[in-house]
Amino acid sequence: MPRHLVVTFLVALAATACSAAVAVEDTAPSSSLTTLASLTTTTSSTTTIAPPTSTTTTLPPEPVKETIVISGAGDVNLDPAFVRSLPGLEPEQVWEGLRGAFLDDDLTVVNLECSPSPNGSPWNKPWTFRCDPAFYPAMAAAGVEVANLANNHGMDYGFEAMLEGRGFLLESGVVPVGTGANREEAYTPYIVEIGAWTVAIIGSGGVHPETGSWIATDDQPGMSDGDDTESIAEAIRAAKEVADIVIVTAHWGEQGTFTPRAFEQRQAEAWIDAGADGVFGHHQHVLQPLGFYKGKPIAWGLGNFVWQGGAAMSWRRTAIAQFTFNPDGTVGACLVDVLIGPDGGPDIVDPEARFCEPAYDETA
Repeated sequence: MPRHLVVTFLVALAATACSAAVAVEDTAPSSSLTTLASLTTTTSSTTTIAPPTSTTTTLPPEPVKETIVISGAGDVNLDPAFVRSLPGLEPEQVWEGLRGAFLDDDLTVVNLECSPSPNGSPWNKPWTFRCDPAFYPAMAAAGVEVANLANNHGMDYGFEAMLEGRGFLLESGVVPVGTGANREEAYTPYIVEIGAWTVAIIGSGGVHPETGSWIATDDQPGMSDGDDTESIAEAIRAAKEVADIVIVTAHWGEQGTFTPRAFEQRQAEAWIDAGADGVFGHHQHVLQPLGFYKGKPIAWGLGNFVWQGGAAMSWRRTAIAQFTFNPDGTVGACLVDVLIGPDGGPDIVDPEARFCEPAYDETA
């Protein structure tokens, strides 16, 4: 029992006992006062309450941090008009190739590459995607807890569709990050307790649409501005005040590139300096390597994850980034090899290796 609750409980107990003593003294025979004798003394008509005897209460032990694994994956597109195999699949079939990998970790974060609602009107841009919410419960059942919407497709069918879709995700058990009804909501992290750890996930949208602005303001819906490095750093510092672990899921980079640009490198360093403990990157549609800065891992680009199965091999080869957080403060990272199958769903290349051996920054 927490200390403040113990104190409240003891005060309430003493008050209750005293009230009972007076009531019993007025109405019950003397033999009924045996258990209250140590709490009351009587002088003529005045009842004096003696202080209660000291009570030793054993508090539960403080929770002990244990090693946890947080997984990150790239672009999940659940638009049946784009991933043409989806109409012929049961929603749970999309995730069967993972062999429960997301159920055996402690938290899973993906980038949802679409408007999350079937409603709305298409934005004036070359590519527009909208996901079918019928696939959300299966995504949650597969172990996905968090979905970033701060990307260049999250509002493909308008602000109202984005807001409506956030509700569909929440109803299914998946928490959206990176967008909202206003700036405050767009920058608000998802905070969750995992054992003795408090974890915060911040969504960063660094790839803007080709036309118009999707950046949230104080009185306009939209997404966080991932191109504004300092705005994300501010969100990190605020989250770090209440969380042990802060992860940024960042839509950034240049499509089709296999190494991070200098801009993303500067951003990752600034965010880790601000308190971030890791970054999951996406948008490039191809896999980029892992990196470290001051002992904190950076998955520069996680490629696609649920995507059209007929895409080029470089767009089908992907991975699950696993960040391992240890009680001693060290953070490891590794990539689990994944290949997007003909049906558009991710398949772990080696079913026996759903978890990889984490590497650590030797220079940290």
